[in-house]
Amino acid sequence: MNPVNVPSSPTEAPADAALLRQVLDRRPEALSTLYDRYAAALLAVARRILGTPDDAEEVLQEVFLHVWNHAGRYDAARSSVSTWLILITRSRAIDRLRTRKVVERTHETSAQGNPVEHASPEGLENVFLQERRERVRGEMAKLPEEQRQVLEMAFYEGLSQSEIAAKAGLPLGTVKTRTLLAMKKLRSALRDEIRELL
Repeated sequence: MNPVNVPSSPTEAPADAALLRQVLDRRPEALSTLYDRYAAALLAVARRILGTPDDAEEVLQEVFLHVWNHAGRYDAARSSVSTWLILITRSRAIDRLRTRKVVERTHETSAQGNPVEHASPEGLENVFLQERRERVRGEMAKLPEEQRQVLEMAFYEGLSQSEIAAKAGLPLGTVKTRTLLAMKKLRSALRDEIRELL
């Protein structure tokens, strides 16, 4: 069992990270404390994105179910617990908003007499993945040719940096620099997509 920080008195509130460790030990009271502490703020984030209280409440339930099942994914070096919870909420709310928009487009297409074949959850997920791939391709196309070249060799051909250097006839240091610059640009341009994956 993981060591946990137990408050020394009833009035001393445990730290968020200690509560997550207790959640890892499958202690529902720790999840309940986190819920009491952050539910209102997270519900407000979800409502701001979705605009409807019912959808926001469902997202809130999804967030705390995720915390119960995946508390071990929290990384204190990357963010505070509150920021982690907000990022999860934002990601789930945006996913739900996109699903809603796809469903609305599907209904509009059907109303215009055009049958829609892929309205299943799998079909919706495929639409999201396709949209994400198009975003990545679009941002890749904006990179300078020499930076795009090294990334394409790495991602599409599966080459190591040493193999890229040999194939392109470049010094290894140049390949590393170009890769780093390209990744920084992509990380900045695709910040929202990256956060959604957390």
